[in-house]
Amino acid sequence: MAVLLEDEKDVLKWFKPLRNDVKIYTNENNGYEPDFVVKTVKEKILVETKRADEVDADAVQQKARAAVKWCEAATKHEMENGGKAWCYLIVPHDAVKPNATPSGLLSQYRQA
Repeated sequence: MAVLLEDEKDVLKWFKPLRNDVKIYTNENNGYEPDFVVKTVKEKILVETKRADEVDADAVQQKARAAVKWCEAATKHEMENGGKAWCYLIVPHDAVKPNATPSGLLSQYRQA
């Protein structure tokens, strides 16, 4: 995924967050950090990569729901302050191929 992000012309910046850089809480005590944070020409994206057979697991979907809510709140704040919208992706590992593009993954794996 890092290679895809590095090679995409529309990606302005990306990083792999460290503990507490971006904390998304699924409940009061459980939080997690997404795998990548990406800033593109048009938006900001939280990217979670998972083994394909784990994408539909309850724990992964619980994280996705929390991340979508986080993105909604972050987007509201950004829009009020001249920023960009946020979105969340869960990308199965087998979709990360040399011919994949971040924009293609975004169109296919964006979470609502």
